Amino acid sequence: MIKKIKEALNIKDIRKKIIFTLFMIIVFRIGTTIPVPGIDTSIIKNMVEENSLLGLYNMFSGGAFSNFTIFALGISPYITASIIIQLLTAGFESLKELQKSGEEGQKKISKYTRATTLVLATVQAVGITLGIVRSALKIDSPFFIFTVIITLVASSMMVMWMGDRITEKGLGNGSSILIFVGIISRLPVDIIAISEKLTLGAIHWPAIAALIVVVLLTITGVTFITESTRKIPVQYAKRVVGRKMYGGDSSHIPMKVNQSGVMPIIFASSILALPQTIALLGGPKAQAAVNAFFNLNTNSGFWTYRGIEVLLIILFSYFYNTISFNTEDISKNMKNSGGFIPGIRPGAPTESYLNGILSKLTIVGAAFLGIIAMVPALVTHYMHIPMNLGGTSLLIIVGVALELKRQLESNLVMKNYQGFLK
Repeated sequence: MIKKIKEALNIKDIRKKIIFTLFMIIVFRIGTTIPVPGIDTSIIKNMVEENSLLGLYNMFSGGAFSNFTIFALGISPYITASIIIQLLTAGFESLKELQKSGEEGQKKISKYTRATTLVLATVQAVGITLGIVRSALKIDSPFFIFTVIITLVASSMMVMWMGDRITEKGLGNGSSILIFVGIISRLPVDIIAISEKLTLGAIHWPAIAALIVVVLLTITGVTFITESTRKIPVQYAKRVVGRKMYGGDSSHIPMKVNQSGVMPIIFASSILALPQTIALLGGPKAQAAVNAFFNLNTNSGFWTYRGIEVLLIILFSYFYNTISFNTEDISKNMKNSGGFIPGIRPGAPTESYLNGILSKLTIVGAAFLGIIAMVPALVTHYMHIPMNLGGTSLLIIVGVALELKRQLESNLVMKNYQGFLK
């Protein structure tokens, strides 16, 4: 891996992408340290410590929420907007056509996603300012409240723009990279909290050892399931054109066990943050009801939250796999090019066969993701280890790291081919 990074740094175009991504990450981290003026952050920190859902939200924002910095909303409004637009795309034929109509269609869908992000960011900013932050405001005037809301919304749109720029000009998916950076930035805080409890005797070394083993097994498991691929053999029929014979070659269709990557986990986490956002607009009673229902510090709240999370991961895995792997288009392209799967007739039977395999792979991949999301969370909950980095966070970290590795390798391969052709 180190050798590949060195090779990448020697290539100008890839080096530019890496530098641009690092620059955007630095800007993002600077934004998570600039506080919104006129806020008593000690009150917000106490709320985050008492409210487990706010603690999770704070982890994904890289600690920006507890310090109430300008990037307190983070990338979550954009992620939620992406989920809404993708769900609507699956349900409305007009949006489906836009998605298939090339670059212009994608531009329109991106425009709809940005507009939805603006609406969600405004709702979230109003809810947070009038709900959680109201008691922490040093100046309780309509003008100052409006200023705080505008600051949060504008900063959220800036984070969305940064994510888009990373996707376009950098390495990896911008939204995933920013979430990845936010989670990683909380690791030192977790390590300090664990070492303090270890010193005080609140936790013991066997619990730490068990946590380390679970984390290593989780990383190994995620890597294995992410890289696992089933190859469907494809044979191309021979055909004579003039005096030459074409075809007769064999190939394969790679079908990954975890076709959707980390997106179902990110989507599930975003959806689980929605009840808290809605409760902010409902006042203290609504917030208390939601926190009691999803309180991760209690056994009932822990199992409720984690159970819904696993269910959402499985559902989004199915949904995302259907979007990212279109069996109808693949079977049509194979038929048009004279390709077929040995023992399967071209056309509808091929599509049905691929759908069957995709369903089986999705069941295995989604169940595995759900189990991996649960195991580290069970260890930290029942051993009372103060660690925000649960199974979901580990899945995102490893998934994004593997995606970055793949993108780096594909960029290197492309440049090597270009160099060979030149």
